[in-house]
Amino acid sequence: MLTLTLNRPDQFNALSEDMLAALQARFDACRDDTGLRVVVLAANGRAFCAGHDLKQMRGHAGDRDYYNDLFGRCGRLMQSIARCPVPVIARVHGTATAAGCQLVASCDLAVAAESARLAVSGINVGLFCATPAVALTRNVPLKNAFEMLVTGQFISARQAAERGLVNHAVPDAELDRAVQGLVDAILAKSPVAVRIGKAMVYRQLGLPLDQAYDYAAGVMAENMLAEDVGEGIDAFMQKRPPQWRGR
Repeated sequence: MLTLTLNRPDQFNALSEDMLAALQARFDACRDDTGLRVVVLAANGRAFCAGHDLKQMRGHAGDRDYYNDLFGRCGRLMQSIARCPVPVIARVHGTATAAGCQLVASCDLAVAAESARLAVSGINVGLFCATPAVALTRNVPLKNAFEMLVTGQFISARQAAERGLVNHAVPDAELDRAVQGLVDAILAKSPVAVRIGKAMVYRQLGLPLDQAYDYAAGVMAENMLAEDVGEGIDAFMQKRPPQWRGR
């Protein structure tokens, strides 16, 4: 397991240029780590992530090229999370706002402390959260997402769970235990199946229904050739735990 921890607590873990670059580098490295099984994205301090660094952004007032580059790099990071070959779990506490909420939505799984609050709050300063909207509308029903986007209002962790933005909202004292529970459940499965499955899920989302089924059939046929499948079926029939080989 790899844990990546946002560590600008005094700035509520705002996504500065340096933090975006550091996260991008770590997720790029994940692509080549064949021993990696799961990534947890966590944060230090009182907040999970307050979005982009507004002070840094304001220092480039009027510079369209800078903003195009900044938001483009943010979008690439979010896509890198989806393309990470293993599941990425957000461990959410405090507040997750704007691009911080986008981070949560971009992760494959998310567990939030009950005291956590989430919002796409750019609208409050006159900025529509367009890039966060991409991830948000792929997690949350459209009317719920649009209400968040045009009002900037916070939702509770419980509301986030009800709407599908996070998987679970748990008592604060149980946050680490709940995250570890997901980690353990993933680690108990075939690493081959998990990697194949994550890539398949994201690719089929962009395909028409008939093409999605054709693609999925090919993925399952290929997956059936893995040694882990033979071991898994034998273990099931022999009523014993499987011994995954990772191939």
